[in-house]
Amino acid sequence: MSLYVVTDPATGELVREYPTATDAAVAAALGAAENAYQGWSRKASVSERADLLRKVAALHNSRSGELAEIIRREMGKSLDQAIGEVEFSAAIYEYYADNAATFLADEPIELIEGEGTAFVRRQPIGVLLGIMPWNYPYYQVARFAAPNLALGNTIVLKHAPQCPESAAALQQIFVDAGFPEGCYVNTYATNEQVAGAIADPRVRGVSFTGSERAGAAVAEVAGRHLKKVVLELGGSDPFIVLSSDDLDATVRAAVAARFENAGQACNAAKRFIVADDLYEPFVDAFTEQVLAQAGSLAPLSSVAAADRLEEQVRRAVADGATLVRDGEREGAYFPPAVLTDVAPMSPSSTEELFGPVATIYRAGSEAEAVELANNTPYGLGSYVFTTDPEQAIRVADQIEAGMVFVNGVGLDSMELPFGGVKRSGFGRELGRAGIEEFANKKLIRTLRG
Repeated sequence: MSLYVVTDPATGELVREYPTATDAAVAAALGAAENAYQGWSRKASVSERADLLRKVAALHNSRSGELAEIIRREMGKSLDQAIGEVEFSAAIYEYYADNAATFLADEPIELIEGEGTAFVRRQPIGVLLGIMPWNYPYYQVARFAAPNLALGNTIVLKHAPQCPESAAALQQIFVDAGFPEGCYVNTYATNEQVAGAIADPRVRGVSFTGSERAGAAVAEVAGRHLKKVVLELGGSDPFIVLSSDDLDATVRAAVAARFENAGQACNAAKRFIVADDLYEPFVDAFTEQVLAQAGSLAPLSSVAAADRLEEQVRRAVADGATLVRDGEREGAYFPPAVLTDVAPMSPSSTEELFGPVATIYRAGSEAEAVELANNTPYGLGSYVFTTDPEQAIRVADQIEAGMVFVNGVGLDSMELPFGGVKRSGFGRELGRAGIEEFANKKLIRTLRG
């Protein structure tokens, strides 16, 4: 049986298998990417590369329905959210097409002493390997591919084994947009072949999004071969509620922050930390709205994913947590649930629950809320809700995370850098930072005469 298989999580139906790459095919992908880098990509002007990215964006938009149906089959995403993902991906390609010239402009340096000039010129470094996850099959690729193709690097893309159809659809988009052969190459590689590709001297950098365990394995291989790595790993993002002048609105925001993509987002709010005076009304209103999601949520990505989440919930209850949910799991469909009374020192409190389950904690003070928020090995995103602007910045400053969103959810955008700290990884995607990660920031110093 092939490693790359489309199995519809809604029905359990095996839709199609795709042949796993041979060693020769992986070698050919690396060779094509190196040839494209040396022969076209590094020599093309920024405007030439930007024009092709605009075509990639246009093709995403014109094929949004088809692309959305593909990932609905692969990982169960609802059709409206799938279309939204395609459109957001298109906006990312457009953003880098519009801003690449500004981001890549020479940066002059004012000399402290001496004659002449100095400036930094940002240039590509070569072939990059991207290893992408299943939960956002187009968006994750766009975050990595758009800035690096704008810069002049070339891409070899290894997608998640359950996303071979969307991987092929993306490859076709880059071909149809007019990118020369090898600028973007899809490969259905095995983990062993990926390790070999990381070691290959033609590969100059690796971007990985996925689990902490797999990220550590990628970083270990890359480190042995002195390759730059960007890692975007797990998250257990806190949603801190310290005060509110509209609790219903705050609860709606909390539900939205947890249940987008059926709760399968690294930067979804997962732990809700609520001030003592708001705790009871928040729990009541939040639980009511969570249970109302029953029957409307898309399935999880697979039965195996639902099995893992069920086991995590079982362990949390065994640790003393109180579980409230409406209904039982059926296949990949997991009923929305709320956990309370999880002891902060319980092993369950540090786990990432990747699905429609929320955990709520009570905080007796601002300091305790911050302590609870930081009581995790992860540090990706976070949310702070308060009516006090000074408190908002004070708390945001203390949270150990790469991103803090104050009094709002769904505020991600292509100009905002995305990434984390601690065991959530390192490096940044999107915004200006996204085009800096795999750039050679070359100093050029001249002396008159």
